[in-house]
Amino acid sequence: MRTTKTLAIAAASAAAVTAAGLLTATALASPAQPAAPKQNFPSYSVKTVLNGAKLSHKNSKTGKSEALSLPDDLTQFGGNLFTAFQNGVGPQGQAASDGNKDSTVVEFTPGGTVVAQWDVAGKVDGLTANPATGDVIATVNEDLHSSLYDIVPGGGAVRYTYSKPLPHNGGTDAISFYKGQMMISASAPGTTGAAAPNAKYPAVYAVTLNPATHVASVKSYFWDESAARRANVHLGAGTTLALTDPDSSGVVPSAAPRFRGDFMLNSQGDQEQIYSSNPGSLWVLKLPAAVDDTAWATSWGGTLYATDNGADTVSAVDSRLFWPGTAFVAVTPCDANSAPASCSAANYLGLLNMYNGQIIRVELHRGTLHPQGLVFVDAASSN
Repeated sequence: MRTTKTLAIAAASAAAVTAAGLLTATALASPAQPAAPKQNFPSYSVKTVLNGAKLSHKNSKTGKSEALSLPDDLTQFGGNLFTAFQNGVGPQGQAASDGNKDSTVVEFTPGGTVVAQWDVAGKVDGLTANPATGDVIATVNEDLHSSLYDIVPGGGAVRYTYSKPLPHNGGTDAISFYKGQMMISASAPGTTGAAAPNAKYPAVYAVTLNPATHVASVKSYFWDESAARRANVHLGAGTTLALTDPDSSGVVPSAAPRFRGDFMLNSQGDQEQIYSSNPGSLWVLKLPAAVDDTAWATSWGGTLYATDNGADTVSAVDSRLFWPGTAFVAVTPCDANSAPASCSAANYLGLLNMYNGQIIRVELHRGTLHPQGLVFVDAASSN
């Protein structure tokens, strides 16, 4: 995930959320999915469950204890959650201003009790649990000099290096497990070499780990300039991708109103989401704003968790009910390619219409939130 160019400022008053803007199906259909019924959205409340200022790790240079800062990605497995505090480390693994070079991955309960934590060298940008094993995979360094870690809850963290220089000349970010395969986004293409977009640059890698050699082998899944079809504007028309910022990713759950079961790559700066059932089938959904993470509600009962990079916190967003299939997004206005260098607009939580790409701001009560990473935990898995 790419952090905002400027730390979030206090959010403006949230606009009221209406059902018509999100789940009322339009006439769009490609690949066809049933229209979601209308509903009146409930209110959402925010509560901080984890605060980096109250946690600590040892500075990798000085050995002194210091607070955790800059949480980014989130994942969950086995009833617990995991997040990564980047602690000021740079996007190529550069030391923070105090000399520290380690991020800290924290395992915690839904109520915010810390279970375990691991320091790993580099800036952790992607963090995802392997649903088959429970291992947590963390990618480090989103711009260059990337590697990854396999973290075993209750055990240690093992570093893997890539089998060859990454051909997109950038770093790595989000991880998703799709049809049993580890998918890693090829972030910051063209950090060295030719600029993006570039037809020779992969947008996503399929990655295989060798536990004996601690080597991660990569192969391209699709490319920054792959052929695709338009999912909203000029529906169904052919187009060529021109990705400059592959970032977050996810797998669309069966409850979603469209693209069920597809792999989704978010190109944050380009304001696009690409949905794929296989490398030869790509649909591009144009968005009105840059977004970071996307999380879908998968049950009526549950909790949406979000990191707030500027506040150094993880918050729980609760409601009396969640409509299954609702797509929540962390809107990051200052991460759009078109955003001015002086951008100071705050991140906010939005509801994404998967048919037309519209985003409606979520009205939050009893708390503020400028989200970065998102994960939805249904009530059954948190018990």
